[in-house]
Amino acid sequence: MLEPRLCATTRGPLQRWLGVSLLAIFAALGGLAASRAQVNESGDLSIELVDPKVLRVCADPRNMPFSNEQGEGFENKLAELFAEKLQKKLDYAYYPGASGFVRNTLGSHRCDVIMGFPQGDDLAQGTNPYYRTAYALVTKQGSGLEEVTTLEDEHLKDKHIGIVAGTPPATYMAVDGLMANAKPYPLMIDTRVDSSAEAMIKDLTSGAIDAGVLWGPMAGYYAKKAGAVLHVTPLVKETAGPKLVYRVGMGVRPSDQNWKRQLNRLIEENQPAINKILLEFGVPLLDENDQPITLETASKSP
Repeated sequence: MLEPRLCATTRGPLQRWLGVSLLAIFAALGGLAASRAQVNESGDLSIELVDPKVLRVCADPRNMPFSNEQGEGFENKLAELFAEKLQKKLDYAYYPGASGFVRNTLGSHRCDVIMGFPQGDDLAQGTNPYYRTAYALVTKQGSGLEEVTTLEDEHLKDKHIGIVAGTPPATYMAVDGLMANAKPYPLMIDTRVDSSAEAMIKDLTSGAIDAGVLWGPMAGYYAKKAGAVLHVTPLVKETAGPKLVYRVGMGVRPSDQNWKRQLNRLIEENQPAINKILLEFGVPLLDENDQPITLETASKSP
């Protein structure tokens, strides 16, 4: 399964899907698809959506920088943008991003779209991607590690590196002999009281670790919030192990074909505005050539 939106530090690119029963999810969504498949060609969104006058979003109530109940995450801001474009009221169905998330939100018809959904995950139907990003190495200004672009770099050999246990970059760190001095952070946490990503950045700024590896949106957001000047380098050159670069779109029910097409049009028509929101939150955006997307090049699609 994909990891970016599902691990505790990426509870956005993966913790939602950890421990979820695929059979249970597919049964729930498959049943919905079978009972509603006949309406897919009608173009009538009132049949596909919970309420055609309301943009109902499935979201985690405490999962910054993605979403929270105060509407402060970038997925909240994207939902506001889409609601405005659709001329709909915005409402949420909040559920913790862990086991049962899809089943108890999208699958139960409590909402109609998951704003952040990794491409390639089968728990729901994905739209076209609206951003592309990667796990990233975070380092301090003046550490001598600012130019490091791969985990096999010799400059990292004797360094204390923070890593969230069980995430894909940990495999590379193990192969590169970096785990002996690594500081692990827990994958599964209670986000009401803790954040592995925030704790890692705090340790980096205090000097407790020399560098940290985090899912890109988390790395960029917490690095931007830190008092020290931090460098966020997407790990796009790692190819010998698990995938570290992901495309992220939105998730809808398998039967909701017209709704998916409408969301795809919204993504295409509003990509520059989407990029701007993501960049404001520090998300390290990548184009298809793994080059960074900046405010100057924000009109590019993922």
